[in-house]
Amino acid sequence: MPKMNVKKGDKVQVLSGKDRGAQGEVLRAFPREGKVIVEGVAVVKKAQRPTQENQNGGFKEIEAKIDASNVMLVCPECGKPTRVGHATNDEGKKVRVCKKCGAQF
Repeated sequence: MPKMNVKKGDKVQVLSGKDRGAQGEVLRAFPREGKVIVEGVAVVKKAQRPTQENQNGGFKEIEAKIDASNVMLVCPECGKPTRVGHATNDEGKKVRVCKKCGAQF
């Protein structure tokens, strides 16, 4: 099981693939699979069957899962994509730390 440094609600930048360079918020994280869903990234079309609510059916655009190794956390302080370090804060809790500026998040 891979260790993930990104969580739901984090701002990330895509490092590889067709959406390289795009930034967005993590909508869902799947730690067991090592994948994340990022807002506005890896958009695919999904066919929808006609239902009571949607009489016509058609196509719906949704975000697909991408590998967590293909995204990098964007630091809220310096605004740059950065690697993540770990440290303990004043209360003794383990927190994530920006490797560039040292900010905690």
